[in-house]
Order: sequence, then C-alpha cells, then structure tokens
Amino acid sequence: MMEGKTVIVTGANSGIGKATAAAMVALRARVILACRDASRAEEAAREIQQQTGADRSLLVVKQLDLASLASVRAFCMDVIKAEPRLDVLVNNAGVYQCPYAKTEDGFEMQFGVNHLGHFLLTHLLLDLLKRSAPSRVVVVSSKLYKHGRIDFEDLSSEQSYDRAAAYGRSKLANLLFARELARRLEGSGVTANALTPGVVRTNLGRHVHIPALAKPLFKLLSWGLFKSPEEGAQTSVYLACSPDVEGTQGQCFANCRPQVLMDTATDEDVAGKLWDISEVMVGITT
Repeated sequence: MMEGKTVIVTGANSGIGKATAAAMVALRARVILACRDASRAEEAAREIQQQTGADRSLLVVKQLDLASLASVRAFCMDVIKAEPRLDVLVNNAGVYQCPYAKTEDGFEMQFGVNHLGHFLLTHLLLDLLKRSAPSRVVVVSSKLYKHGRIDFEDLSSEQSYDRAAAYGRSKLANLLFARELARRLEGSGVTANALTPGVVRTNLGRHVHIPALAKPLFKLLSWGLFKSPEEGAQTSVYLACSPDVEGTQGQCFANCRPQVLMDTATDEDVAGKLWDISEVMVGITT
C-alpha cells in the first residue's frame, strides 16, 4: 500500500516514532528516520530491519536536532536535494517536562522542540509535499494540551516556568498549528491532521521523578495500564496511510477516531496569531 512512497518520521529512534517507522517499513514505505542522535537512529534502523525483514534501502538515517533551527534548515536542504518526493511527514519527536532549558536559538526547550522546530521543518518541506500530492502531514500532540495556555507575552517561559504547563502549551500549539496549516493547505492536495496517542510506555517521561521505592510498582502498573509503543503508534500510522482519511483535513484523532477538542485548541484567531508569531520566531520572511 505504501510501496514507492517516502515518509519522514521525526524522533524515530525510540518509542512511538520507532514503532511508527517500523509499521511504515512493514507496509513497504521508504522511511527517513530524522533523529538528533545518528548512532541511536542507526541502531533503531538495524532493529527495525531485523523485526520487519525489510530491505535496508527502505531505512534512511538523517541527523535532525529540532532544538537548532540551523540543524532544521540543513536537514531540509539535504532532503530537498536528495529526495524527488515526500509523501508523508510525521512530526512525532518531543521532549516532555524537562527542567528549564533553552534551545540553541534561545527558546524554552519544550516549546522550541515540540512546536517551533516542527513548524520550521514543515514550512521548509511544504513545496516538496505539494509536488508529491496527494500527501500528508501528521502532527503528534497529547491530551495534556488541556493543561496548556498560549501566553503570547511569555512564550519562552522567562517570567515563570512550570514544566507541566510548558509541555501542555507546546502540545496545544501543535493542535493550533495543525488546524491553521490545514486551513492554508485547502485545495493543495496536502492534508494536515493531528492525533493524541494516549499514555504510552516510552522514555519520554525520563524527567519525571518517581521515588525509588515506588518504581517497581509504577513499572508494574505501567505494563497493565499504558499502551505499548506499537499501540501508541496506531493512530499515527492510520493518519499516514489509511484510505479512510484521504482528503480529511484539520481534524484531531485518538484511537483512529476523530475527537472533539476543547475550544482552546480550535480558536482560529489564536491559531492565526500563533502562526504569525512562530514565523517571526523561526525567521521566516514571506
């Protein structure tokens, strides 16, 4: 079904991203694993190849650090030069509730990586996606967007930092971005949709402190209650390749079904303003 198609998955060396890449390769897509750590990505590519029995030529590793706009630009130049087509872009990579830190360009890390890095990446690859239409952009958000608020006065959390609130803000930004992108892509043959994967057993929570005594219990509970990365990737894979969602534009899915979002995630004025400010922040001149 995906034979002859090229897919980019950001953060494809572990968790949901790796499971998404493996599922795509199993469907015979050629997958570019866009990862910060090239050696871990190579290791993931080897594991995916063993797991799926796929031809190694279907797995391409490219270095991409979403905390660096220069890295995003270099990655996109490389892709545009090397790739005649791009059928699907899965904006999957993310950092979760990390201690306060700034990206290379001075943005709060979670907002910078989860939103701004992907914003620039998508912008720079849009022409290639349009030339390859029908094509798709898939944005991985989180139900924790509900705890987020877009404060235009303090997008880099310099006045105050709460790691959970900052994560929620970055995931709310993902939904607003997907919505505004979909509006702008109407009639182009490129669709943009978002998803919330649910609670998944990944290393995303490495910055969350769990007392040592509680760790065995937490691990046990997580096996019972949390999704596996493969289960967590199902909606990403569905949005990337299912004929059911061909032409579907600007929706958010969970468990492969459309969701009704809170008003904060569907406010078109805020989505438009966030887009304009994001352009300025990443240095897009139109």
